[in-house]
Amino acid sequence: MNQAEMQDLQDGIERIMEIANEFGLKYFPMRFEVCPADIIYTFGAYGMPTRYNHWSFGKSFHRMKMDYDFGLSRIYELVVNSDPCYAFLLDTNSVLENKTVAAHVLGHSDFFRNNAAFAMTSRDMVDRMASNAQRIHSYELEYGRDRVEKLLDAGMALQQHVDASRTGKQWRTRAEHDGKAALSGGPEATPSRRQTPYDDLWNLDGGGDGNGGTGAGSASSADKGKADTKSSRRKIPPFPERDVMWFLIHHSPILEEWERDVLSLLREEMLYFWPQLETKIMNEGWASLWHLRIMRELDLPETDAVDFAKMHSGVVMPSRTSINPYHIGLAIWQDIEKRWDKPSKEERERFGREPGQGRNKIFEVREMENDVSFLRNYLTKELVEELDLYLYEKVGNEWRIVEKDWEKIRDQICASRTNGGIPLVAVNDGDYNQNGELYLKHAYEGVELDIKYMEHTMPYLHQLWGRNCHLQSVVENRDVVFTYDGKKMMRKFM
Repeated sequence: MNQAEMQDLQDGIERIMEIANEFGLKYFPMRFEVCPADIIYTFGAYGMPTRYNHWSFGKSFHRMKMDYDFGLSRIYELVVNSDPCYAFLLDTNSVLENKTVAAHVLGHSDFFRNNAAFAMTSRDMVDRMASNAQRIHSYELEYGRDRVEKLLDAGMALQQHVDASRTGKQWRTRAEHDGKAALSGGPEATPSRRQTPYDDLWNLDGGGDGNGGTGAGSASSADKGKADTKSSRRKIPPFPERDVMWFLIHHSPILEEWERDVLSLLREEMLYFWPQLETKIMNEGWASLWHLRIMRELDLPETDAVDFAKMHSGVVMPSRTSINPYHIGLAIWQDIEKRWDKPSKEERERFGREPGQGRNKIFEVREMENDVSFLRNYLTKELVEELDLYLYEKVGNEWRIVEKDWEKIRDQICASRTNGGIPLVAVNDGDYNQNGELYLKHAYEGVELDIKYMEHTMPYLHQLWGRNCHLQSVVENRDVVFTYDGKKMMRKFM
């Protein structure tokens, strides 16, 4: 971009931000950077401007850069959820394209700042990832690059199995504060009660040591031995732990402290990205809604208006084989606003819905929902029919439409977005067979695991745990347990 184009872009972004403010968007302070393709695609491959080195990032960079060089695809937007919010613009884009991207990322920034799913994310993650990269590099110097890379391979294969829920975080924070003994369910699991002069009275009911108490309040040595044995065999964890990464970090019997630190960094970064997995459809639809409205408010020349229409239609074009989050997200947001602006007679009588509330409603939904609740609550029968959504599968040698019922279509899309689209796997037992083996269970809800992917992942789990690892799931409606013993994969139908 030459100097005149840069000035035009700067003036355009200032006007775009004014329009966004008039619409009521509340975004983070923005930092726009115009970068060459190599830089943009490096950021796209690494996921952030600053991050540790790994061969998979280089692989992603070369694939995306080759697609760009051959004109097969292009990164239009790259925005970082941080305060201030960083947005990167491609210097080979036209001024109009970069103005559109600027309007789009303002919508993203507003969503990052106000949606409840992002409330617990670290807004200084750019700096933290730079610090994480330095720590991992220091481990490479101390322990060797090969050893660190082998650990990163295992950690990145499992890093999506985390729990970003607020209740989960509160429980794990409390457990970490209490120490590892509290996690084991052993005798130290219950914090000791403060000693008082009346402890002998409480012991009459509980069978304690009965200092000063009667024989009825004292437990025999045999009874106490049985109790200790039973207590020491309590299940680890006491209930299924869906944050597999956290469990490995705190309970693996073979990891060294520096290895636990590296895995903790991977887990921290995954928790930062997790809300984006849970709100992909909402987030992209919201940004598309506002870039469309903001660009319409600009006084674009006729040729630019046509070019913008082509660009916008290319972004929100429905896919023949999958869900385009830009397309379905935008359609739902527009439908919500329309239905709350002009409620039907039935909606007025049944819900007391007053006309003209569309703008307030979409801002309310933007704040409170995630993809699953967004789709379940607002993907209506009329919208499914209008978007011509359907389910298809391979029947024999042909792909055929197998379902047009709107509720089943909605439920299937919701199921695909549950847990960010990641299979829900929980640790059921960290001392399986009383031999320190690891037993996990897949929460099967009609969708089978990718067996080939699972068989490639189990060795990494074994690498981090050090003993036999088991995974229970369902294949062809039958319960099956997959076991990896460090050398080979076995399966046993139950």
